[in-house]
Amino acid sequence: MLEIRGLSTFYGNIPALKEVSIDVPEGGIVSILGANGAGKSTLMKTIAGALPPRAGTISFLGEDVTGLPSHKILRRGVALVPEGRAILSRMTVRENLEMGAFVRRDGKVAADMDRVMERFPVLSRRQGQAGGSLSGGEQQMLAIARALMSAPKLLLLDEPTLGLAPLVVADIFRILREINAAGTTVLLVEQNVRLALRVSSRAYVLETGRIVLSGPSADLLREPRIKASYLGQS
Repeated sequence: MLEIRGLSTFYGNIPALKEVSIDVPEGGIVSILGANGAGKSTLMKTIAGALPPRAGTISFLGEDVTGLPSHKILRRGVALVPEGRAILSRMTVRENLEMGAFVRRDGKVAADMDRVMERFPVLSRRQGQAGGSLSGGEQQMLAIARALMSAPKLLLLDEPTLGLAPLVVADIFRILREINAAGTTVLLVEQNVRLALRVSSRAYVLETGRIVLSGPSADLLREPRIKASYLGQS
């Protein structure tokens, strides 16, 4: 579904991504791992069209989408749930969800709204509240639900469990599995390496903007470098 080759993205003269190449198969979950500052969020923003690449190509469903602006990427079926959620705090929960569907021109928005409310009961109960009044976990669910309202084929999740309590983290990963089982492909950036590798089929490790390790997630769980650097095991 997504094919990235030789992608390089800069902040001014500083390279943040250096010739990154990844593949995301349709229907799968792929994880991007790495320490803070490795370039994970830059990669997600570049895929979503929020940052222009300096070199390389991004192909989505066989179409070259390199350098397209974010609204055109969204219309093609790629939605980003950014790190920090970026909900519209003064708008109600329902208005946030309606904003997620602003690019759509089909007649299925109302049905999708019903499905989102069913999948996220807490949002249904709080749909008249301001987004900024929700707890951190509820805001994360709102950010995911808002992205789903665009009817994405590929969902980009950037640190969806950052700063959340363990029970909420478990809820987020349950929802992630449900979304994937319903047919949405997922590219996941996640600080909880163990959970990320357990939920995904394939993973890539970024270090200072470069892919230094990749392979099936089950294999990376047993990889000594992963154990030592991310899982606290010798």
